Amino acid sequence: MSRISTPDQYQELRDALRDLSKEYPDEYWRRIDHERVYPEAFVDALTKAGWMAALIPQEYGGSGLGLTEASVIMEEINRNGGNSGFCHGQMYNMNTLLRNGSEAQKRKYLPKIASGELRLQSMAVTEPTTGTDTTKLKTNAVKKDGRYVVNGQKVWISRVQHSDMMILLARTTPLSDVKKKSDGLSCFLVDLHQAIGNGLTVRPIPNMVNHETNELFFDNLEIPEENLIGEEGRGFRYILDGLNAERALIAAECIGDGYWFVDRASKYASERIVFDRPIGMNQGIQFPIAESYIDVRAADLMRYKACELFDNHQPCGAEANMAKHLAATASWKAANACLQTHGGFGFACEYDVERKFRETRLYQVAPISTNLILSYVAEHVLDLPRSF
Repeated sequence: MSRISTPDQYQELRDALRDLSKEYPDEYWRRIDHERVYPEAFVDALTKAGWMAALIPQEYGGSGLGLTEASVIMEEINRNGGNSGFCHGQMYNMNTLLRNGSEAQKRKYLPKIASGELRLQSMAVTEPTTGTDTTKLKTNAVKKDGRYVVNGQKVWISRVQHSDMMILLARTTPLSDVKKKSDGLSCFLVDLHQAIGNGLTVRPIPNMVNHETNELFFDNLEIPEENLIGEEGRGFRYILDGLNAERALIAAECIGDGYWFVDRASKYASERIVFDRPIGMNQGIQFPIAESYIDVRAADLMRYKACELFDNHQPCGAEANMAKHLAATASWKAANACLQTHGGFGFACEYDVERKFRETRLYQVAPISTNLILSYVAEHVLDLPRSF
């Protein structure tokens, strides 16, 4: 149990996640990281317990919870030493389908996702030549004889190899033919088992952490017309639902990491004896840990605000972005304080600090970089001139 207690109205949910997490202790995650494998047993247990179906309405076999509860689930996984990056995609990808999919699509896929028969873990948006400039993506889908034919390339697309379905954003109307550059983009559901080897090639990208991510190549991939989500040309608006949820959930994961780092640093500082006294007696050790805790608690409040707005179908772009920025900054600051507190032992794999240190560093860059968040707030909140 964590030394830090932050009770709230979700304590019963937190207790259930902590009980499940006890079955997957530090040694489990250490082995998963060392072997660079996917935590199948943990994700299966999470699914069987119903947590992966948190956002799916009860009528489709899910738990019918909101983004707030989903964020608590993601937070607790990280707070207890795990890495929710292996499964968070199903949480935020779900919103694109839930809020914009047809009734036929929901009835076909949601019950199977809720039961664990299908995984919807992947979303293909980013491209190597456009990055975050989503409206200029070049992957195109041309409608022909009751299907869409897709050509193009995507990069940094995660969990493709551990998912059954993927949401794809592609341009269905050329950029030169639309009035607004955000028009003409469409969302599709892709059956990965049918697609891979039949127009879709997947190339893994080795990287700094045990995070399965890939480069995708589309060569005349055929997608049935009924797999179009919502209206053709309105996909960018649909994706925004998923992206706002993504930022809020990533914020929650960083908050979980932040509490983990503060807890581990506090415990070690209380137990480590140097010069006949605990190193935690020294303000040079105390203050960075205390400041990290303050930052994490502050980010926590913005996370809840973003989730509250999202769950009430209110605009939340600013709050979701600010929550992600605050939480990612706080977790990285806490990671440094924790590593410094442990000294040389912080680099030893058996303490798990170096693993979590690497994992939380990702969120300074992805799913949206710190600079892009600052640009968003400057333009859309402070009404400053657009910088790009």
